[in-house]
Amino acid sequence: MAGPEIIRLDARVVSVITNAVFRVELANGHGLVAYAARAEKARAEAVSPGDRVRVELSPCDMSRGRLVFREEENG
Repeated sequence: MAGPEIIRLDARVVSVITNAVFRVELANGHGLVAYAARAEKARAEAVSPGDRVRVELSPCDMSRGRLVFREEENG
């Protein structure tokens, strides 16, 4: 997939389905399933409900996405 076709959005983790699959919610209330990127699977174990994350979505299927990274908490 070409880079410009990917949609990157911020989301909040609602629940953990497995150690690398999460249910997330976008700011507009749209819920979807996000899978941890292959390089991020080791860090995905530290993601818990309530964490803010960034997801990449394909314009063809907005019901699932890829978890890109976990935003670090400040403070």
